[in-house]
Amino acid sequence: MREYSKSLSCKAHPPAYFIHTPPPNSLSYYICRMAKSKSEETPLMKQHNAIKAKYPDAVLLFRVGDFYETFNEDAVIAAQVLGIVLTKRANGSATYVDLAGFPHHSLDTYLHKLVKAGYRVAICDQLEDPKTVKGIVKRGVTEMVTPGVAVNDKLLDNANNNFLAAVHLDEKNNGVAFLDISTGEFFVAQGSVEYIDKLLQSFKPAEVVYAKQKQKLFREYFGSKFYTYTLEEWIFTNTYGNEILCKHFETHSLKGFGVEGLTEAIIAAGAAMHYLKDTEHPHLQHIATMQRIDQDDFLWMDRFTIRNLELLNSAVEGGNSLLSVLDNTTTPMGARLLKRWIVFPLRQLSQINERLDTVEFFIKQTDLSHALQAHLKQVGDLERLVSKIPLKKINPREVMQLAKALQQVEAVQGLLNDTHNDYLQRINEQLNPCPTILQRILAEVSDNPPVLANKGGVMREGVSEELDALRKIAHSGKEYLLQIQQKESEATGIPSLKIAFNNVFGYYLEVTNTHKNKVPDTWIRKQTLANAERYITPELKEYEEKIVGAEDKIQALEIQLFDALLLALQDYIQPIQQNAQMLGRLDCLLCFAYNAVQFKYRKPEINDGQVLDIKEGRHPVIERGLPMGEQYVANDLILNKDDQQIIILTGPNMSGKSALLRQTAIITLMAHMGSFVPATSAAIGLTDKIFTRVGASDNLSGGESTFMVEMNETASIINNLTERSLIILDEIGRGTSTYDGISIAWSIVEYLHDMTSHRPKTLFATHYHELNELENKHHRVKNYHITNKESGNKIIFLRKLAQGGSRHSFGIHVAKIAGMPPQLINRANEILKQLESQHIDAPLQAAVEQISTPLPKMQLSIFDTHTETFQNIREKLEATDINRLTPVEALLKLNEIKSLLQ
Repeated sequence: MREYSKSLSCKAHPPAYFIHTPPPNSLSYYICRMAKSKSEETPLMKQHNAIKAKYPDAVLLFRVGDFYETFNEDAVIAAQVLGIVLTKRANGSATYVDLAGFPHHSLDTYLHKLVKAGYRVAICDQLEDPKTVKGIVKRGVTEMVTPGVAVNDKLLDNANNNFLAAVHLDEKNNGVAFLDISTGEFFVAQGSVEYIDKLLQSFKPAEVVYAKQKQKLFREYFGSKFYTYTLEEWIFTNTYGNEILCKHFETHSLKGFGVEGLTEAIIAAGAAMHYLKDTEHPHLQHIATMQRIDQDDFLWMDRFTIRNLELLNSAVEGGNSLLSVLDNTTTPMGARLLKRWIVFPLRQLSQINERLDTVEFFIKQTDLSHALQAHLKQVGDLERLVSKIPLKKINPREVMQLAKALQQVEAVQGLLNDTHNDYLQRINEQLNPCPTILQRILAEVSDNPPVLANKGGVMREGVSEELDALRKIAHSGKEYLLQIQQKESEATGIPSLKIAFNNVFGYYLEVTNTHKNKVPDTWIRKQTLANAERYITPELKEYEEKIVGAEDKIQALEIQLFDALLLALQDYIQPIQQNAQMLGRLDCLLCFAYNAVQFKYRKPEINDGQVLDIKEGRHPVIERGLPMGEQYVANDLILNKDDQQIIILTGPNMSGKSALLRQTAIITLMAHMGSFVPATSAAIGLTDKIFTRVGASDNLSGGESTFMVEMNETASIINNLTERSLIILDEIGRGTSTYDGISIAWSIVEYLHDMTSHRPKTLFATHYHELNELENKHHRVKNYHITNKESGNKIIFLRKLAQGGSRHSFGIHVAKIAGMPPQLINRANEILKQLESQHIDAPLQAAVEQISTPLPKMQLSIFDTHTETFQNIREKLEATDINRLTPVEALLKLNEIKSLLQ
């Protein structure tokens, strides 16, 4: 307590579990006792304030003795987030300071709560041993923890990467970098704002950093859905980016990474590396390479498609996503890689077929598959384990787990040696069990080491002669003490003599009052009790000093030997990382094989053609969620550019239109991942982009209506499609009035059909049955519907795709199923019958039938004939507020206009 008594003049809080007066020898006690004048700031608080000034936007955890303390505004935050006691103590006689803290051994428990709550946390440790220092102990921030640079296991999810993203926004081009400090993965890319946005949605970074001057632009482009931090503008320059990256990788240029021409990407990558240095992460040897993400290498899906197809997350709370139903991986590396494979499907035919062939190989070689999975289950998170080595975060128990993982690598390599599969052989060639360091770990580290290196029992016997000798002294102490006890008992004739230990006197001899007259003069009395007295002897004191000294030396020597082992492990970081990546690939392919067998998926045929031919396709997510015993109704579907480019899909509500649309896109996606698909067969032409426009939602914060969001997403599709694109459109135009909606939907179909350069495969689900007329006017447009059966007052959804358009939506029936009151349902049926009896649909249908394909850049007008009748129609239309018309009122108005024409 020397430091506290000399330097503090404000009361500290009691520990979180104390609410009473500070006890003697506590921090609060000494602060209270040493309170000084009004204006004087104590040396400890000066030290705290100086460090806090360097990290003003972080919660500073200030190590004082056995506690991490927080002061002032940090204390208020800590008390609120962590649920610990906030106290207010005198700082002199006129001012007060808020305090809150917790025991240092509880750091992991409390740290993740602060970071999860969105706070940056600076951990300030004691850099000197307080026992050896007079006055103030030297302190400094040893680590800054933010959401994007977390390495603590409690802050990380094994199945997900924890990426830090750095974004560089430029007028012409943009750059982005994704860096996971917990695994060492580092990706860079550059391109349009849409491309950067897609990558951000795919990688889902925990934190995004960008230039402070670009705040308005960043929010305009990407909104406020990310945890962000801004950096100074000078960091985002090409010169600085090149310099910091070359220095880190110890290269003269970045040519070897294939990114030399990507100026914006390099700037973003440099900013990411700067941020790691800025947050006190100097040991980054595990970030050994940088990979370029090339847009042309992967099947493109924008963020709307990733959301609409529910690839990573379900739109329903607690619901399944494609990731959740496909993920049967056995390693954390495989789980993280599978997520990336889903959002970045392949576009190269040879790479896709390599994966498909390997999955097929695993299905046929069941014994090999089961053996590989058994070994993979014992690997653990090898990728994150090895990344802890340079960060100096790996503990003895984790080092032993790393050795066990390398043993599994050795076993996997043995299994793959005799396989006749080119892809597996390439994986096998890249595996390296690192036998030298593996044998050293097994030879030096004990079988069941403690978590902390300073707890003893880390190193095996035989590693160090000095350590073995010290252990013999420390561990044989019990026998030696018994020998002393027996010897002194015999020499003095005291039968009840015993040896014990306490923190005040150390080892002592205890003699009952009955025999105290037999105590020799050479014994030194230390304590008198009611029924006994306690003594020490020179021999006992000498042995005590030897034991205590041995324990301290054992601890220091074990730490020294363990540090030497970690230093040797530094040379094996890259080969172990390579092992982790190869095992992750194996895990994903074995997962695909397991899914294929378990859920009856079949190998798709991927070809250079442009035909999509699926036989008995199923939706993998919906199928897995069906009640026990219920079978999914499978459907065939064909799309091609010659005679069935666009399918207009109609059918009742809840009949399965959206499921059919989504399953077509998901089957195409799964095939490009290299996975077998839920169908009896699938011939899939190579696809470069999948677009979806599904559902309706407002963007209230952006001031956009449902219809505006719908049009923005549709415009993005129209402006970016190619002839190899697959387009899924569901209910386009329903966000506005009936006439506007039909007009837009109609024109979109015509546009997609009549494009001279592209003929994208398109599925268009709609409730506008008038669009069925398009089949008669455009030869590559075909009508299909989802079948149903009427039985009395009930509708049975057969969920089977059939040719021809549907004329009914059965919306009132769906409302009944949803639980609408019977009175409301009955009234709706009455109104429907009345409207149908008046043939309200007839004028609209007649107008639709008269539509002909317009010439390019030509607008036809019904007012070209200047007659009195048409003038009356003009006046009526000009007097009508279209925005306030309901669909029914619009139809009545059209009927009125028709009567004028007649």
